[in-house]
Amino acid sequence: MKPQIKKRLISTIEYLFFLGLGAGLLWLSFYKLDYDEVRKDIMEADYHWLLLALVFAIGSHILRALRWNMLINAMGYKTRLSTTFFAVMIGYLANTAVPRMGEFMRCGVLSKKERIPFNALFGTVISERLLDLIMLAIIIVMVIIFQLDLVGNYINNIFEPIINSLFTNWISILIFVGGFFVLVAISIWFVWQSREWIKSFRFYNKVRGFLDGILEGIKTVLKMEDKWLFIFYTIAIWLFYSIMVYIPVLMLKDTSHLSFIDGLTILAIGSLGIVAPVPGGIGAYHFIVKSILVELYSINANAAGSFAAITHAGQTILNVLAGSLSYFYMMVINKRQKPSND
Repeated sequence: MKPQIKKRLISTIEYLFFLGLGAGLLWLSFYKLDYDEVRKDIMEADYHWLLLALVFAIGSHILRALRWNMLINAMGYKTRLSTTFFAVMIGYLANTAVPRMGEFMRCGVLSKKERIPFNALFGTVISERLLDLIMLAIIIVMVIIFQLDLVGNYINNIFEPIINSLFTNWISILIFVGGFFVLVAISIWFVWQSREWIKSFRFYNKVRGFLDGILEGIKTVLKMEDKWLFIFYTIAIWLFYSIMVYIPVLMLKDTSHLSFIDGLTILAIGSLGIVAPVPGGIGAYHFIVKSILVELYSINANAAGSFAAITHAGQTILNVLAGSLSYFYMMVINKRQKPSND
């Protein structure tokens, strides 16, 4: 079997596996629910709140484009806000179909449109993701501080069986960890001893060049002149995310009593469903959000399932429509626009 065919086959099997996993989680989320009640909640929901939440979603994407422009400009390249925003939305469209493809897609689109090296753009995206991870960690700490009892009990119920299992098999765990570190040490020693031989390969030079470009993109945060504006954009993005997640709780009677802090909890823990390696977070998002609402806040399971279904559908429709329109505009209508870095 040819390497390319083998690679595509493995990728297809991997994609189908995670798609099946998402479908399984989706089934677990809804199979015990009263579908008539879920349908009633969906039909009677006040969608004005969802539309308002989607306005904040668009706002967060514009802020993300502004922040990305700052990173790109710090490397000495020029970009248009409109082009960067469209690239961001195309990235969200790609993530809806294939997990983590969006980062590559938006860098590829912007690289082609504005003549900016792909690896440098990808480095800026890594910088973004690291900052977003820090912000998410801060929100999780805030949630734990403000809702220590609720979140503590929820996490304990999830991890207590795992921890008990680990302690009953501690010898096996120690052997595994020890073997892992020995293997890592041997690998590092082998690479170090063979470094001159490895450098002789063309593939090494390509990988080294790619990694250097990524490192250059990451360093852009330190080169930036207006760091406070960059920090402001980062905080504003996550503030908009928080509002975007909280507002939809007002759609349904069963969830309308939840507070903004409760919305932060949904954002913090529910983000795990979005970053899960399933297409568009389908299934994983529904399972986690429904679990949060039922286990933490004693929301009726039917209403919790309805909330998860409506919010996920709203975000997915927004990403598909805005991403498709962005792609059509950049690749068809605005195809002949002169690159900023010619």
